[in-house]
Amino acid sequence: MKEKIETLRQTITSEIEQTQTGRAVYELKVRFQSELKEIMSGMKDLPKEERPAFGKIVNEFKQAMEELFEARSVVVKEMEMQKKYASERIDITMPGKTRKAGALHPITLVKNQLIDIFAGMGFKVFEGPEIETDYYNFTALNTPKDHPARDMQDTFYLAENLLLRTQTSAGQIRVMEKENPPIKILSPGRVFRSDDDATHSPMFHQMEGLVVDKGITLCDLQGMLAEFARKMFTSSTKVRLRPSYFPFTEPSVEVDLSCSECGGKGCRLCKGTGWIEVLGAGMVNRRVLENCGVDPDEYTGFAFGMGIERIAMLKYGVNNIKTLFENDTRFIEQFEE
Repeated sequence: MKEKIETLRQTITSEIEQTQTGRAVYELKVRFQSELKEIMSGMKDLPKEERPAFGKIVNEFKQAMEELFEARSVVVKEMEMQKKYASERIDITMPGKTRKAGALHPITLVKNQLIDIFAGMGFKVFEGPEIETDYYNFTALNTPKDHPARDMQDTFYLAENLLLRTQTSAGQIRVMEKENPPIKILSPGRVFRSDDDATHSPMFHQMEGLVVDKGITLCDLQGMLAEFARKMFTSSTKVRLRPSYFPFTEPSVEVDLSCSECGGKGCRLCKGTGWIEVLGAGMVNRRVLENCGVDPDEYTGFAFGMGIERIAMLKYGVNNIKTLFENDTRFIEQFEE
């Protein structure tokens, strides 16, 4: 029995020096305990008078081995920590990793600029829901179901009377129903139409404005748009109104701005005319005012609407609307302030 203990002592002492990890020390200790247990199981074969002496030898041996394992564990742990420190060491002479800050999207830039311009003229912002009822999107705006103007807008219907709004004008109706004149609101947001080409997108952003008060005329509309054009483009930008038709305004006008590329002389951008169509506007139709409970004999108003993408494309020289929706960081970086 003593020979077995001595043999186990030499084996463990020799092998423990080869351990390089805490896991290896643990596995060797488990093996030692298993072999020692096997040796101790032979005590039953010893004479009774020899068992106490042998038990003392086993306990001393076990205590010595435990101290050996503990000491090696400390050494191995330090070795492992040094290896970890070496692998995680940072070379402070290497250039650091940088993360470039993002830039606002041109649509967001133009939207913010428009809000700033019109807020400076006393407008407050109202944002309506993107899912609208047929009543607010069409009927209340003097466009009943049998009206031919509905053919001008290919609409995404969700149900018989629910749709993705085709214009933010619906927000104007909601405001006029709840508030009494004077009213001066700006209604920005996303709108949806089944249209897709180089200058149109199924989803785009609109900015519409509404002013209702006593004595409002078309001259007020023209003066306000002239101020908008000068602040959004250049101080020399001119405004031109052309007769048009919209069911919710009467009279209605198309608004042209002098070409910012050639200054009105005529170029490829304006197709040689010197003017670029930018938005639609007009005096609020009497029926629209009546639908909202506003007396058209006492109050008048004007409304206008523009595509934010259209303004962004003109302002920044973008020739394809799809560029605005591709999320190409090389494009966005050009607008970093």
